[in-house]
Amino acid sequence: MARNLELKIELPSHRKIVDRLSKIKAKNMGILKQKDTYYKIKNGLLKLRSVNGRFELIKYLRDEKGKKRWSDYEVLNIEGKNPEKYFAELFKIDIVVEKKRILYLYKGTRVHLDTVKNLGTFLELETVVDKGLKDAETRFNEIVELLGLDLTKQIKASYKNLLGKK
Repeated sequence: MARNLELKIELPSHRKIVDRLSKIKAKNMGILKQKDTYYKIKNGLLKLRSVNGRFELIKYLRDEKGKKRWSDYEVLNIEGKNPEKYFAELFKIDIVVEKKRILYLYKGTRVHLDTVKNLGTFLELETVVDKGLKDAETRFNEIVELLGLDLTKQIKASYKNLLGKK
């Protein structure tokens, strides 16, 4: 399984973050229209993600109560005629999350500027572990500092859980 270190914060707007990302020369990878269909399973989370017409199945395990949000995950690219119908026949759907995501990359960290339907505006960071946990934490802390993020405001829940509370 792959691993990353994550952070989620609700924002009034993305304006300040976009300015800071521009100053540090983070690479804008464009806009992703995403639809995440979460399924009810025993352990962890399982979602079918539609991204600009492509599909991937993502399984992940994350301790939402830990001090840091380490996430172990696997991604399978899905091809076929109608993946949404196929998986709906296999699993009970829990919730569907729709969002527009602007993706930036900075030193192995994915910076997501999300506008989530029926939820609001968020920033997510995902720093991939590729040279060890310490290296990932160093890169994660660097982007947190450069973006001026307040870690006390982080949300330790998935969009699935946040929408489920509404």
